[in-house]
Amino acid sequence: MEFNNDELRAKYNPEGSPIRKAQLRMLEILVEVDKICRRHNITYWLSCGSMLGAVRHHGFIPWDDDLDIELLKPDYDKLLKILQEELPDNLALQTRATDKNYFFFYAKVRDRNSRITERTGYDRILKEQGLWIDIFPVERISRSMHKLSNKTFGHAYKILRTTSDDTKAARRVRFWTAMNRNFIFPILKVISFLSRPKFYDFSFGIPYFHRCRMSDYMPIKYVPFESFEAPVASNTHNYLTDFYGDYMKLPEHPGSQFHDTSIEIW
Repeated sequence: MEFNNDELRAKYNPEGSPIRKAQLRMLEILVEVDKICRRHNITYWLSCGSMLGAVRHHGFIPWDDDLDIELLKPDYDKLLKILQEELPDNLALQTRATDKNYFFFYAKVRDRNSRITERTGYDRILKEQGLWIDIFPVERISRSMHKLSNKTFGHAYKILRTTSDDTKAARRVRFWTAMNRNFIFPILKVISFLSRPKFYDFSFGIPYFHRCRMSDYMPIKYVPFESFEAPVASNTHNYLTDFYGDYMKLPEHPGSQFHDTSIEIW
C-alpha cells in the first residue's frame, strides 16, 4: 500500500502536538536504557508496534502512544537488576519489587516528569504513573500453557474493572498476582518445559503472542528510528507477519488505538 510518511506525521503527530511530545519523551527513555544495555553488553530489540514503526515509518507509528522493547529472559533478569542501580533520577524502574501494586509480568521504565491517565483505569493503583516504555521478557514457551497463563492472569483486570474501592481492588490484585507468581505459573512452566517447545514467545502472564525461532531474533540489526539507530530482530518480516499479517498495509482507522485519555508533560 502506498503512503507518504510526511503526510501521515503532519496529520497524526505534528511537531508540538501532545502525542509528538509524548513520543519524544519516550524516545529519551529508550536512549537512556540503550546506553545501559550497551554498557553491559545486553542485547535487546524493538518489540511489537515499535518494530513495525521502525520498519514501516522509520520511527514511531504516527498515531502510536507507546514504545516497547524485548529481550531474552536471562538478559531481562540481568537488566532489571542493573536498571535499579543505574537509571537517572528522572526515570524509575517499575516492577513488583519497586511498586507493590504493580501486577504486570513485565517491567516498565517510567518518566517522573510526566503523568498519564490510561483509558482503562488499570494504572490508578500504581505508584509511578508517568510516560513509560515496556520491557518484555522472551523465552522458549508452550503456546497452550501461555494461553492458560493469560486466562489466570486476566482475573486481575476483572478485579480492577468491577471493584470501585481502589484500596480493596489493590489488595485483591496483589493477592491474585502472588497466586500466579508463586503457584500457578511455576506449575505451568514445568508442564511447558516437559512439552519441549520449539518456539520463543513472551513469558507467562504477558497477553500477547508471537511464535518466533531464535533465528528470527538473532543476530539483531539496526535501523533508523526517529533520530536514533534502534535494534530490531534479524528477520523482521517473519516477526511482523506473525504479529500483523500484511504489516505494510495501514489500518482501516488509523489513530483509534490510543491508550491514554490525558497526558501531562513538564
